[in-house]
Amino acid sequence: MKKRQVVFKRGGDQGHHQSSNSANSSYAVRAVRYGECQKNHAANVGGYAVDGCREFMPCGEEGTAGALTCAACGCHRNFHRREVEGEMAACDCASSPTSSSNT
Repeated sequence: MKKRQVVFKRGGDQGHHQSSNSANSSYAVRAVRYGECQKNHAANVGGYAVDGCREFMPCGEEGTAGALTCAACGCHRNFHRREVEGEMAACDCASSPTSSSNT
């Protein structure tokens, strides 16, 4: 299985002090949905069997321990396939290429 890593970067306001690596930073907003459960329930006997749970449904409110447990199958959210639905990228640049000659 291919691992994915999501990195969020945010640049500060132009009036505040910034470190040298955050001057041209950008951030991305992504909607994440958790699909079918992929937990192998027969791993201890050397087989492969999934429970058929089609979508993650949290047991509790966001920020509680129940938010990470699926109400349908009882598995942790990490066993469900992670799907990134939408992607919006924005640039919070301190200087644009056209205004770089004005410094």
